[in-house]
Order: sequence, then structure tokens, then C-alpha cells
Amino acid sequence: MNIIVPLRQVPDLVEDLEIDASGKDLDREWLKYKINEFDDHALEEALLLKEDVGGTVTAMALDGDDVDKLLFTAAAKGADKLIKVTGDFPQPLSSHAIARALASAIQGMDYQLILIGVQAVDELDGQVGVLLAHYLGVPHVSVVTGVQVTNGKAVVHKEYAGGVMGEFEVTLPAVLGIQAARQTPRYAPVSRVRMAMRKSTIEEVSASDTAAGGTPEIRKLFKPEKGAGAQMLDGSPEEVAEKIVSILKEKGIV
Repeated sequence: MNIIVPLRQVPDLVEDLEIDASGKDLDREWLKYKINEFDDHALEEALLLKEDVGGTVTAMALDGDDVDKLLFTAAAKGADKLIKVTGDFPQPLSSHAIARALASAIQGMDYQLILIGVQAVDELDGQVGVLLAHYLGVPHVSVVTGVQVTNGKAVVHKEYAGGVMGEFEVTLPAVLGIQAARQTPRYAPVSRVRMAMRKSTIEEVSASDTAAGGTPEIRKLFKPEKGAGAQMLDGSPEEVAEKIVSILKEKGIV
């Protein structure tokens, strides 16, 4: 079974994020990037499936800064093939643009599953997998937390609000939006990544379709305004309750 896993780099949220002079984007000059958490889970689920039923795992990413390191890290974790998608990508990259570019690169490839992170921290709309399936003309299930493949079909577990789980049987090929792998994504030590850099080869595939389509207009980015802070209430439970009631009356809530 051949599995394709699109990977994406996103800003590392442990860093201090600053807004650029335009007020419409982050200042990316010194910004550090990391693999999107959900894509890391998609890669882990792909590797687990390879261990279960055999096959190959292809890690794919759109061209960009440090994308080679991202792909070599995937190889260090167990990916068999690395593909860098090149092209004149519109900026900023919308979910439509990403999906179109990936779809144009994947067209004609032999695959049974495409596992992609359900969303990314820098967009949170969860539409790349949906749009990718649409452009490829294959089934799609999102918010997936488990995958099993038997007899040319995938049985997937989908999570709904309130902890409700659904089970679907999906005809392959298909695109699955992975929320969580069956186990924590494996760690690739630096030594293994360096070994992958020496032994692995990155194939470049040109994206023939990079039309943006549906790109939202960003008017302004800003940091949330800080309030005055929390008011701590001391005393016995009865005294604290009286203070809460007094505050609510003062604010006209009760």
C-alpha cells in the first residue's frame, strides 16, 4: 500500500510572535518554524500502517525555507520517499492554494491513502484535506483518530463533539484528515536526521496548478488587549459568596 503524507511547517508558538510593519502578517525574519503537530500525527499513523500491512510512505511538502530539513526528518522517522513540490506559489498561501498545488503534484501518482493533518495552527479552518480530496475526486473523512486497512478498504474512527466516536468504511483511494495517531509521534534524533541527509534523495515535482482561489483578505492583525487582571477573593466560603453577589449586583448582572 502506498501512502502519501503532505507535511507543512508552521510558526513555533513557543516563540514571541511579532506583527510586521504592514499590520497584516507576522514578522517572519527571525521566526522559527516546526512541523505542524497534526501533520506529525498523520506521518506517525502512516508509519504504523506501513508496519501493519506493508507498503511505502511518501512525505511531501511545498517548497520553502528549511523544507529540506523537514523532509529529511520525515525520512529519519521512516518515510521511504521524499518529494518537494516546487512552483510559483501565491502569498499568503490559502487552503485552496495549498490543496491545488498538492493535487497537481499528486495527480498520476500511485497511492491508496493520503493522510494529512486535520488542520494547522496558522489557519485552523481544517479545509486543506477536504479541498485536496475534492480536487482529486476521492472520498474524504476528517478528524480521524484511528485507521485500519483490510481488503482494499479503510475502517476509520472519527471523533465528534462531546467524545462521540463514529466508524466509517471508506473505499480507497481516499484522503483522511488525521487528528491524532494511535500513538505519540516518534522522535528522530539529530544523528538520524544527518544520516538521512546523506542517504536520502529529495525528488522535485513541479506543481502545474497554483491558482489561489478563495484567498481571504487579511485586514489587520493585533494582539488582544489586556484587562486589569483577576480579582482574588479571600475569606470563608460564605464571605466569598457574599463578595461575589455584591460584585454581580455592582455590575448590574443580578
